Order: sequence, then structure tokens, then C-alpha cells
Amino acid sequence: MGCWKQEKTNTWAFPTLILCLYGFFYMMKPSEPFLTPYLTGPDKNLTTDEVTNQIFPVWTYSYLALLFPVFLLTDYVRYKPVLLLQGISLIITWLLLLFAHGVMAMQVVEFFYGMVTATEVAYYAYIYSVVSTQNYQRVTSYCRSGTLVGATDFLPMPQRSMFFHRKDTSEPLPGADKGVAAGSSHRPSSCQEEKSPNPAARGPTPQPQAGNARPHSHMLSVLLQLAKDLRDCYSSRKLLYWSLWWALATAGFNQVVNYVQVLWDFRAPSHSSAVYNGAVEAIATFLSSVTSFLVQYMKINWDHFGELALGIFSAIDAGCLFLMHFSTNIWACYASYLIFKACYMFLLTIATFQIAVNMSMERYALMFGLNNFIALLIQAILTIVVVDSRGLGLDMVTQFLIYGSYFAVIHGIFMIRSICVLVSCKCQ
Repeated sequence: MGCWKQEKTNTWAFPTLILCLYGFFYMMKPSEPFLTPYLTGPDKNLTTDEVTNQIFPVWTYSYLALLFPVFLLTDYVRYKPVLLLQGISLIITWLLLLFAHGVMAMQVVEFFYGMVTATEVAYYAYIYSVVSTQNYQRVTSYCRSGTLVGATDFLPMPQRSMFFHRKDTSEPLPGADKGVAAGSSHRPSSCQEEKSPNPAARGPTPQPQAGNARPHSHMLSVLLQLAKDLRDCYSSRKLLYWSLWWALATAGFNQVVNYVQVLWDFRAPSHSSAVYNGAVEAIATFLSSVTSFLVQYMKINWDHFGELALGIFSAIDAGCLFLMHFSTNIWACYASYLIFKACYMFLLTIATFQIAVNMSMERYALMFGLNNFIALLIQAILTIVVVDSRGLGLDMVTQFLIYGSYFAVIHGIFMIRSICVLVSCKCQ
């Protein structure tokens, strides 16, 4: 029995299955599409302005403040305990949402939900620590299409992490001797490959054992290694552009998801209209799952056409947001949201595995954390300027005009970049 258990945990299928189940149940939140009507209804009796300008912004600020500490904690405890923390934070969130009252109490709810989303780094970094490189595209597709629920004790504990639990570099990474990842006919050179062509040396430089140095010296070496890894990873132009899109698009996506219910309630007030927020969110999640699942079957040279895809789908997202702004029809808003979310999840799945296959597992967690941190900085700026009552405090319809313009700028950046790439390839 023990041999069978050890064998199944050494394959990509078992941890992927467990994480997909985790993702499925975590994302099963049937009441979430009705959060705004619930907060502004008789149960909580809050105003729309309080929800929009005082409560929802707290999630952005807490997510930003917690992300970096949680990232370091994730690496130190090796992922699994952070998944348990995520589940506990989610339970606290829902208990407060059910029984607490008042603006301050709902701000505490948003703080704990910020903890929930900050700990997502453990989920998306965990899978790359227990599967081989050649399965990255497949497992990314599966996990994205399943996306996230409570932690389970069946998850095997990874034996290494990025900084605090290192292995000697003579030990190859999972699948390091099994060739390149599927789905890319010409694997682009990564920051690791540029520094060392030896697959056994893809991980970060080994550090002295913690027992042989004072604690503060070990922490200093960890921070120095972190800074070195950041410099090395972002020196790769391919990784830089995928990360740039990730940060820019995620900031805009989070803003839209955070405030789209307020727009829906403005277009079709829940107290006087038949609303279908739950059905729309369910369909949007299903479409996102389908598009993410289909990524594993796409055999495209992303080196040549990656930026083009980013530019085209960012334009579609911008168009959807402009339609939400200009149309007064709730069904047009619903349809636009479906397309917007499906396009974003499709591109995010591609960006995730493109970054993952071009670096060691240890550095992927670092880039995931930093990309989301940059996204949150951008989102915090958008929130302060556009939403927060201490900033412009724009009405919800005008906000979506800003978000549409934001994605139009992203489209312009990557279309220009794609033209440069294609012209360069043609000349060569």
C-alpha cells in the first residue's frame, strides 16, 4: 500500500487531480454574484456609495499589503500550510459576512478576503514543484480550468522551495532530463538557460546551510539571492513581456471583477428587476474553464505570435468594457462580461505556462509573486484615483469607460510589440 501511494504521488496525475479538486471547490461561490445586492439590501443596509468607495477598495489595499509577506511565508513553509491558511481565511470571511454588520465590519471582511487571494501564490506555485517540466502546459491548463477551493491533507509536501529549503544543484529538477515542455516547437531561452546551459544547474545558486550561519546572516543571504533571481529573470526579454501583460491585465481584470456587480445593479436594480448574476457568473466560469482547458491542445509558436495574441485579445477585452459603458441593456453587459472573462483567463493560462516552462520551479514562484505584486500596485493606483472617495470617486458607469481605455492601451503596447517581432522574424 505504501509503495502504491509513493508511486502515485510521483506522477503528475495525482497532484494535478487533487489541485483541480481544490480549485473547483474553492471557486464554487454561488452567493458571490449577489454580494452587492446583499450588502445594499435589508440584511446589511449599506449604501451603494459605501460599498463602492469605502468597502471594496479595502480588498485591493489588503491584498497588496499581504502579498509579499505571504510569498515569503509560502516559500519558508513550502506551500501546503499556506493553502490551509487560505481555507481558514475563507471561512472567517464568510462567517463575518453572515453575522457582522456595519461598514467597518465589512472592511474586515474585505481584509480577510485579501488574505484569501494573497495566498493563491501557494496554489499556482505548488503544482510546478511536484510535476516535471514537460507536463507544465498540461497541468496549467487543468488547474486553471478547475481553479481553486479549500486545502486538503492529501497533498504531498514538496521537499524543496525557492530560498529556505534548497537542494544541492546536483539534484535535477523534476523532468529536467526529459526534454522540453510540450506545446512550443522552439523553446525560447530563459534567464536560466542564458546563464547556464547545463540542466542540472537551472536552480538558484546553493546557499550555506542555515545551521552553519547566524539567523540574520541566513536571512540576508536569502534576500540577496531573491534580488539576484529577480535581476536574472527579468533580464530575459521574453519573460519580461509576458510578465508585463500579466501585471497590466490582472490589475484591470481585478478592478472589473470587483466592481462589475455594482454596474449590473445600476443597470438592473435587484430590488425591482429579475437579475441573473449567478447564472452569468456560472457561465463565465464555465467558458473560462473551457478556454483554459483548450490551451493544452494549442501547438503555436508563441515566440512569434504570443504578443499578437495578447494584443488581439486585449482589444476584445477593451471592446467589451466599452460596451458595458455605453450600453444600457443589462443583457449586453452580461454578454460583454462573459467574453471579457473568458479572453482574460485564456491568455492568463498561456502566460502562466510560458513563464513556467522558461525557468526553474523555484524562480517561477518568485515571478508569480512579483507579477501579482506589480499588478496590485497598478490596481491600487486605479482604485485611489478612480474609485476611492478620497480620489476622484467617479460614478460606476464612468469607471468602466476608464477600464476600457486602460485595456485599449494594453492592446496598443502589444500590437506594436508584435509587429516588431513579426517584422524581425520575416527579415531573418
